[in-house]
Amino acid sequence: MGRWVRPEVYPLLGAMGFVTSMVVFQLTRNALLNPDCRISKENRKMGILENEEEGEKYAQHNLRKYLRTRPPQVMPSLNRFFSEEEH
Repeated sequence: MGRWVRPEVYPLLGAMGFVTSMVVFQLTRNALLNPDCRISKENRKMGILENEEEGEKYAQHNLRKYLRTRPPQVMPSLNRFFSEEEH
């Protein structure tokens, strides 16, 4: 390892590694699952793709379905603690 790799740098390396993995995941997801991205030769030949069902499936993925059932709060217990009236 080089001279600049010190223990103080490890959190930065961890954060950059995490962000890089998120970018790679999103790019791969878009390239492979996005209905507007045409990789196969058959899809590229078509002028307009009629794939409303595939687009809906891409837009309404499992994480979004899960988050719809959750309250739109970051820390619900902390919000309850500060919003309750003291008796």
